[in-house]
Amino acid sequence: MTEPYAVPVPKGYRVGVWEVREPIATGAFGSVYEGRRVGTGTARPAEVALKFLPTGTGTPRQLSHLRELIDREVELHRRLKQPRLIRMYETLVVDDPERPALDGATVLVLEKAQGSLSALLARTPRPEAGPALLAQICEGLAQLHRAGWVHGDLKPANVLLMQDGSARLADFNMAAELEGTHAYTPAFSTPDYTPPELLWSEIGERGRRIRPSADVWAFGVLAHLVLTDSFPLPGGTPTARRDAAAAYARGTDELRLSPELPDAWREIVRDCLTRTHTDRIGSQALLRRVEAAAGTGRSPRLPRSLLPRRRSRRTTMLAAATAVVAVSALGYGISTWAGAGTEGAGASGGETTKVTAATYGASELRTDKGIPVAYRRLIVDSAHDCVQQEVTPALIAALLKAESNFDPDLSDPSVGEEGEYGIARWTPSVLRWWIRADGVAAEETPRPPFTPAESIPAVGRYLCFIEPRLKTSLPGDRRVLIAASYRTSSKVVNEENGVPARIRDYADRVAHYLKEYTPPGKK
Repeated sequence: MTEPYAVPVPKGYRVGVWEVREPIATGAFGSVYEGRRVGTGTARPAEVALKFLPTGTGTPRQLSHLRELIDREVELHRRLKQPRLIRMYETLVVDDPERPALDGATVLVLEKAQGSLSALLARTPRPEAGPALLAQICEGLAQLHRAGWVHGDLKPANVLLMQDGSARLADFNMAAELEGTHAYTPAFSTPDYTPPELLWSEIGERGRRIRPSADVWAFGVLAHLVLTDSFPLPGGTPTARRDAAAAYARGTDELRLSPELPDAWREIVRDCLTRTHTDRIGSQALLRRVEAAAGTGRSPRLPRSLLPRRRSRRTTMLAAATAVVAVSALGYGISTWAGAGTEGAGASGGETTKVTAATYGASELRTDKGIPVAYRRLIVDSAHDCVQQEVTPALIAALLKAESNFDPDLSDPSVGEEGEYGIARWTPSVLRWWIRADGVAAEETPRPPFTPAESIPAVGRYLCFIEPRLKTSLPGDRRVLIAASYRTSSKVVNEENGVPARIRDYADRVAHYLKEYTPPGKK
C-alpha cells in the first residue's frame, strides 16, 4: 500500500484464528481488511472482514466517541440475529506492545460481502433487479423495527451484497434501541437520506432523538435512486437538496418524482417521503406494499450476474494505492471524523462524508466556544453558499449570537410594525425576500415561528447580497460592517461612513464574538 491506512496492519498478521490478507477500505479512525481463517476448532467461515478500530490509541475525546460507536454496533449484533443483517462472529482485542499503533485495537470479525449497493449503482445505474433488491432492503428494515431498533443511516453504502446474491443491511454504529417512540443516536448526518425534521434537530446529552420513520424516509430516497438513477428532491449538490428538503417540509416546494417511476412505486415513495413523520407509512405495511410492487412473495436474492465481480489482487492493490476509501466503504461502518466539513460524492452520486456535527467546519469555526452543535452545519454551509469571502461561518455565528444568543424561539412582536422572530430576528416581510434559495421572493409573507432551517440560510443569502453593496473605502472590519448593515441597511452604513452610533454596542458584540469564534491563524 502506498497510501497510509488509519490502522496499518501488515499482510499475514495474525489476530485470533484470523490472518490479515488484502485491504478493503479505510477511514480516518478505522480500517477493514480481508481475513482468512488459519486456526482450527471453529465453525467460522473461511473468509471474513476484519474491522480494526484503534481503541488503544488516540485522544481521549476520539477514543470516547469511537468506543460509543463500537458499543452500539456490538450490542445490536449481540442482541439481533436476523437474516437481512450483516453478521458479526466475534470481537477481539489486539495485545501487541511491540506495535503501538495496533496494541489495544478492537477488531470486529464480520461477514464478508461481495460488494455494496453503491458499487452496483456506479456500475449499473438502474439495475434490472432493483425492485427485488429493494424488497430485501425493506425486509431488513422491518426486521430491525420489529425488534425495536432504528438503523439511523440507511443509504447505498450501507447495503451489502453477498456472494450468493442476497442483500444485508450493515453499519450499525448509529443504530439505537427504541425507548418508547424514540431512540438516541450520535450527531451524524448524511443529508440526502435524512428527513427534514432531523437535518437541524437539537442535539441533547444523549445525542439526537430519532424515530423509525427516519429509516422509512431514507428508504423512499433510496428506492427513487435505485429505480430512476435520480433523487426525489431537486438540486445538483447535497447542500442544494438539503435546502429543497427544508422547503418541501415547510410546504413551499414539492417532491420532484421522476416520470419514469412506475405508478405503484410512485405511491410507495410518496408515502415514505411525507412532510411530517406522523404521516409516513410504517415499515411492516411498507414491506407488504414493496413486495407486492416488486412481484415477490418473499424477498428474493439478487441475480449473481448483477453482483460486483470479485477483484483481482492487482485491482485491489491498485485501488488502495490510488485512493484512501473512506466513509462506510462497503458498508462496514468506517467513518471519517474530520476537522473540516468536507463533502465528497460517493458512488451513488450523492453520499457525503460523515463527520460529527460537533466538529463540522472546525477549520473555520471554533468548536469550544459554545456554538450550539445543532446549528454548526447550517452555519458553515450557509457561508459556503456565498461567493463573498468576507461572509464566513464565524461571521454568521457571531451575528446569531449578537441577535438572539442562538435562541430559535425568540419572539419580539413589539419591534416595529411586524416584530422580530427566530434565531436571526427576522422581520417577516424582509425574510420573504431571502427565504428561498432561487433568489425569488416567496409568494406569501412567511409567518412566525421561523425555524433555524429557514432563518440561517436566509442570513447567508442576505449577507452575500450586502457585501458588494458596501463602499470599499469604509473604515473598520468589513465583516462587522456587513453585520451592521444586516441590523440597519447597506445604504445607512454607506451614508454614515461606518457603523451607525445607535448600534455601536451591537457591532462591538459582533466583533467580540467574531474574534472568539474564529480559529487561531484564520482571519
